[in-house]
Amino acid sequence: MILGRIAGRVVQTIQHPATEKRRLLIVDRLGPDGEPSGGYLVAVDSVGAGPGEMVLVLDEGNGARQILGWKDAPIRSVIVGIVDDITNS
Repeated sequence: MILGRIAGRVVQTIQHPATEKRRLLIVDRLGPDGEPSGGYLVAVDSVGAGPGEMVLVLDEGNGARQILGWKDAPIRSVIVGIVDDITNS
């Protein structure tokens, strides 16, 4: 799992059938403290995340495809949760 923050949206003029009617979002990677750690991902949104929200991303192709229910989809990363808060306990 990767912690990230939604930075923007990818607009596709030509789409693979697996990404039709799905949003692709740019996710900036965050460290465990919630601060930017460098790098980004493009991930399929499965939870309705919006700009600036902190999210959990599954970045493992087979697991991502299982969540979307398409075993041959050319998808590696999928947003699986919206994070409300990070606490150190």
